[in-house]
Amino acid sequence: MAARTPFIVTTDKLPADMTNPLMDIHIVAGIIAIGVGVFLVEETLSFVIRRVARRAGAGPTVIRDIGAALRVVAAALVFSNVLSYSGLSSLFTGLTVSAVVALAVSLALQTTLSNVISGLLLFSDGVLRLNDTIEYSGARGRVVRVGLRNTWVKTGEGHIAVVSNTSLSNGPLINHTAAERLSKRYAIT
Repeated sequence: MAARTPFIVTTDKLPADMTNPLMDIHIVAGIIAIGVGVFLVEETLSFVIRRVARRAGAGPTVIRDIGAALRVVAAALVFSNVLSYSGLSSLFTGLTVSAVVALAVSLALQTTLSNVISGLLLFSDGVLRLNDTIEYSGARGRVVRVGLRNTWVKTGEGHIAVVSNTSLSNGPLINHTAAERLSKRYAIT
């Protein structure tokens, strides 16, 4: 067998910009700037969404879930931008991979996403709040927990009925305690 020569990289054959230490500093500074920028946008969005959710009467678990979802999206954006900025992947590759991942996640979580969107619409419309007395599918009770995916209703017999937000949105939902509140908000006479 012939002797193998070791693979040696010398800096004299590298492009000039790859040997410049300032280039490394610019890459690190850019990555930090991307992280800080995405973090600030995420915090601003989180603040606005939490404020709207509180105003709509959402519970602390809903607000916590919204914050966690925004942090996951922010982390994915930072990771994608860091890969693109550092040159490990092109912007097109990052967009393609993120689109495929988003499609797979949306198909896998289709029912959950439908419930979350319905929950957000219930909150924004002000149709449902804690301690409202509601009636749905023959069950009547008091709302004890409003989440992004489902709502818990305590019946007169003391049972807890867990109803998906999609089902509540599709109705018919009767809210016995919100008539005055909704009449004022939507000018119903």
